[in-house]
Amino acid sequence: MTQSDSTLPDVILYTRSGCHLCEEAKEQIRRVRADTPFSFRAVDIDRDPALVALYNEEVPVIFVNGKKAFRYRVDAVEFRKRLKSKK
Repeated sequence: MTQSDSTLPDVILYTRSGCHLCEEAKEQIRRVRADTPFSFRAVDIDRDPALVALYNEEVPVIFVNGKKAFRYRVDAVEFRKRLKSKK
């Protein structure tokens, strides 16, 4: 990548083990990342009781640049738009 990580859009996926919608969301994110650079991390909510309290019924939850962008499913077209929008 030619851009520094600090200038890239930031994506966080809140997920959990055994979640089929989470696996689908990860795949969509991988596909978009193949042609659109962004920083990415996946966070297992079951490792943090506070995250379970926040997102238990919503996983997967995807944040883009600190804003909740998707829950349950990721729309690739809308995801790309959100990645290009300003923070």
